[in-house]
Amino acid sequence: MSSYSQAMDKFTKSATAFMENVHHLTQARAAYEEAMQASTAMRASLDAGDQALRSLMKQLQEAVNLHIGEPAIERKRPEAIRVEAESKGNGESTRGDKAVA
Repeated sequence: MSSYSQAMDKFTKSATAFMENVHHLTQARAAYEEAMQASTAMRASLDAGDQALRSLMKQLQEAVNLHIGEPAIERKRPEAIRVEAESKGNGESTRGDKAVA
């Protein structure tokens, strides 16, 4: 009988202690659910942001490829001009004519 009494006493104390702290388990479970919901929302937001960045990068690459892939606008090369050298008083030039591009 004494072992029964001791076991009942131990059970009562343990059950009472557990019941006094069971609210911690409930709080922990609620906090876990809240964290999971926040995590899901953040993940969705980050995924949407990543998708927007990928889309923008694709547009940038297409724009760059479009401009790089096109032949450069053909510009007319500047014509060479002739610069006459200074002449001496007798009509002779000090240097020959030069072409400058």
